[in-house]
Amino acid sequence: MSLDPKPPVGLKFDVTPPVGVLFVCLGNICRSPTAEGVFRQRVVQDGLAEHVSTDSAGTGDWHIGKPPHRDTMAAARRRGYDLSALRARLVTPADFDCFPVILAMDRANLGNLQRLQPRGFAGHLGLFLDFAPDQPIREMPDPYGGEAEGFDQVLDLVEEGVAGLLKSLREKISSAK
Repeated sequence: MSLDPKPPVGLKFDVTPPVGVLFVCLGNICRSPTAEGVFRQRVVQDGLAEHVSTDSAGTGDWHIGKPPHRDTMAAARRRGYDLSALRARLVTPADFDCFPVILAMDRANLGNLQRLQPRGFAGHLGLFLDFAPDQPIREMPDPYGGEAEGFDQVLDLVEEGVAGLLKSLREKISSAK
């Protein structure tokens, strides 16, 4: 986990709704599907479903086609989020055409995405927790292989990051109208 100072929160690209947001972690069974599920529910609750779409992917191919980790789904279910329809997939260069906002859970995955990023990508590629300005960490801890409490910690961080991301998106969408 990094304790580096955070850059100012905000999206640095022009928005033309609908805006696609892609969350990316390593295997796409813990952190990124959690972010996708929480974000998707909040987008609907906030009445932004016609303006925002979302997905998640992994930079590793070990879990392609599999549902989120059982502890991920259990932690999400306890808070009212349903991740059961999600399936792991691999991030591809085509995602940079479909998603102007691509958010990595940690620096290692951000580096993988930067190597995959096509020239001319004008969207926002960064760390998800940059949208949680009150958090002292910038990298989402990976709960895979750990205790159940780690999955609850991921949910805490995701809920905070989603709130900040939605605030930035609302501002961009409002200014685009």
